Amino acid sequence: MRRRSVVFALVAAAGLALPAGPALAAPSPSSPKDDGRLDVLFIGAHPDDEAGSLSTLGQWGEDDHLRTGVVTITRGEGGGNAVGPEEGPPLGLLREGEERRAVGKAGISDIHYLDKVDFYYTVSAPLTEDVWDAGATEEKVVRLIRETRPKVIVTMAPDPLPGQHGNHQEAGRQAIAGYYKAADPSAYPAQHLKPWRAARLFVQGGNASSSTGPSCANASGSDPASRTYGVWAGRESSAQRTTWAQIEQEARREYASQGWAGMGDAPTDPAKIGCDYFTQVDSRVPYTPGNTATDAMLEGATQPAKGGLPLGTEFYLTTDTFGTAPGEPITVTAHARAPHALTAANARLSVPSGWKVTGGGNLGTVGATERTATFTVTPPASADPGRARLGATLTSAEGLGRTEREVEVTPRVTAAQQPLPVIADFDSWAQKAGVPQLEGRVKHVLTLGSGQSRTVDVPLRNTSADQQSGTVSLNLPKGFAADADSKPYGPLAPGATGSVRFTVRNTDDSLPTSNAGGDYDYTISTTTDGGPTSTAKAALELVPVTTIPSVASAPKVDGTADAAEYPGATLDLSRKWEGDDCTSAADCSASAKIVRSGDDLYFFVKVTDDKLGSVLDPADCKRHWRTDSVELAIDPRGDAENTASTFKAGIFPTDTDGKPCFARDADNHQGPGEETAPGMTVASKIDKSAYDGYTVETKIPMSDLPAAVDPAKLAVNLFVYDSDTTDKTGQTRIGWSTWQGVQGDPYRWGHAALPGYTPPADRPTQAPPPVMPRTAAKSVESPQSIAQAAATGVPLAAGPQAPPLDTARMTGHPFLSDGKVTFEFAATGPGTAHVFVWRNGIQGSKTITVDRPGMAHLTIPAEQATHDSTLLFGWEAAKGGTASQAASLK
Repeated sequence: MRRRSVVFALVAAAGLALPAGPALAAPSPSSPKDDGRLDVLFIGAHPDDEAGSLSTLGQWGEDDHLRTGVVTITRGEGGGNAVGPEEGPPLGLLREGEERRAVGKAGISDIHYLDKVDFYYTVSAPLTEDVWDAGATEEKVVRLIRETRPKVIVTMAPDPLPGQHGNHQEAGRQAIAGYYKAADPSAYPAQHLKPWRAARLFVQGGNASSSTGPSCANASGSDPASRTYGVWAGRESSAQRTTWAQIEQEARREYASQGWAGMGDAPTDPAKIGCDYFTQVDSRVPYTPGNTATDAMLEGATQPAKGGLPLGTEFYLTTDTFGTAPGEPITVTAHARAPHALTAANARLSVPSGWKVTGGGNLGTVGATERTATFTVTPPASADPGRARLGATLTSAEGLGRTEREVEVTPRVTAAQQPLPVIADFDSWAQKAGVPQLEGRVKHVLTLGSGQSRTVDVPLRNTSADQQSGTVSLNLPKGFAADADSKPYGPLAPGATGSVRFTVRNTDDSLPTSNAGGDYDYTISTTTDGGPTSTAKAALELVPVTTIPSVASAPKVDGTADAAEYPGATLDLSRKWEGDDCTSAADCSASAKIVRSGDDLYFFVKVTDDKLGSVLDPADCKRHWRTDSVELAIDPRGDAENTASTFKAGIFPTDTDGKPCFARDADNHQGPGEETAPGMTVASKIDKSAYDGYTVETKIPMSDLPAAVDPAKLAVNLFVYDSDTTDKTGQTRIGWSTWQGVQGDPYRWGHAALPGYTPPADRPTQAPPPVMPRTAAKSVESPQSIAQAAATGVPLAAGPQAPPLDTARMTGHPFLSDGKVTFEFAATGPGTAHVFVWRNGIQGSKTITVDRPGMAHLTIPAEQATHDSTLLFGWEAAKGGTASQAASLK
């Protein structure tokens, strides 16, 4: 794309009136000029995040005639590229094209990008908040909801489930915040947009059973009090004459840059096709509990709820607290409003057996002004702790409707294993966001080195109205022991918090570690004054341990090793982490040795492999997971919450020049190895003519690590990526300490001791802030986004329209002649124009910087353009805001 500055004919700077522009050209027959209003909005982090829900969204579009839009917060520049050399913004624009083609197969044409930068895989929502500037992102989400006015919002799970990308968590958080704040007149008043009250809010997933066939829609989630929906993908599209599961698979194949082009077909037997699952977070409208129809999630939102109430009626419950102790009351409020008067309206609650309800539900006449009725609900003193569902029915002369609310009966004193930082952060967010019902979906786990000890804290909170004392006991599994059978607590005043601490050790170091052992589940028992003993579930996870010996003579980094160079333990890296099983040790297996010499660490990795994957160009030495490679992960302090304070390097055993290469990835400073780890050296041995694997050897100076090593707490992991194809995709991942998502979970890496080592006194013990990518493609640089904005009138990147005194517009029709397109535009202020000639791709483009009001006559070379091409004009005002236009060529 060429960029230049344009000298304009001088005009009066103040009050420049824009001439009438050309008639807008529709960017595609499926996107006529409209107001951009949507029925359903999916909010995700990256292109392809909606892929697993396309069978559902497509069915709603075809059968219920709904218009669905997608918000994609980034363009996925941080992901891989299996189809070319594009990186950064060019890769983002490539992935936008893939997404538009993919969702188009499900009848979706509206995709809004927020232009936030994508970065490496992380399990951290807080890191994502920082990189994305969470407040600015929330403002965009709220603006877009108010602009497009969806009735149903679907998003990603916001909680830190195992392996759940931190970007995905943050996308879910942003969508949930947007659902509430878009309806709040006090939120972002400077947008000058009317509040919008979306009707229902869902997150993907539900921990439902994985049954197949139409009955999968009847599955319930792991929380029986929540409302989980299943939408079967085995139904056939009447327009496409194949199942929606197959359409979804064909859509996934469009994401070729992610290595998905070779995905197989869906089962041809509908009985073997499963459901998409969703969990309801909130609803403002009546719906029928237990409805399992394909469009059940739309009830009350885009179609009237069963019972006769008019579409647009709101009926929902709120509570003054989510959790309460047995015998302690909850205040429940029923809210109702309607587009047409509902007379003789009355709200009635239904509660679990033994619960008491007091209060009247008479609402009188319900209209556009909200009416409420308040109740006091009290669980019995003998109620068992756990989630419960409150139901409500609104009756009126015009019809009836139902709704639900989830609450929790808590033990008199809550006690749980200390949460990981990511869980504690999520619980705090859920409380602030008003969605405590989403808490508790992630098991509390702690890791423990094989044969080692650690402290385990048990936080306590008195939820009752009385002072409480008692004991806490850990009912540990075989092979583990605590420093005491039980420990006392209290007295705790009502509402007070406290904790007890245990020291737990692994007494049987023969127990399997990592995913071979899985979670070693146990329970925590807590007694109270005069009340029953309560229990909470928890788990310990064992990670492997090693001691790194010191050697007097540093190994020669040449890709070979002997016992003198590498004494000490051999680490087994052959345990599967993710992907396909190794068919044999010859297919994929590996081992490693680690030693220290002075202030340097040395790693030697031997990989057995039967087929060499893609061999990359030296300029493409990055994103090691695409082909055969080794990854080394080091947490110098052993306490990292995410990889932003760690060192991670991916090493390719060979490139097209026949040499090994390496790059840091997803850590404190990712990038080319020579720049980000200047003291690191790498060697390898590989025989391509009789290939049976390779060796990799490397020296890593501890001065290249982001902080000084704690010799008693060093955390290390080693992974091997195996590719048996030449399409830049990997099939199997093996390693030392292996768990789902472990590359982003330093707490699950193995433990390594460095006896006799003391780091230099002047080496910092805290990592500096991570060096993060900050450049992302902008929507104004995307012809497809400009075409959409021109068609719908919804501004680019969920931003404001350019103000009248700082905008630009094409004047007259663009003209095609001799392979050139000429046109004029007028600007009322400074900014940048991004202009494209488009017909199934870019046929010509220019970027023009404008520094004063005026008019310009421009010519764009476009030899392949035809008269059915379109000129797309995107304007980026210097002071903020955009304008978009599309015009057909003459």
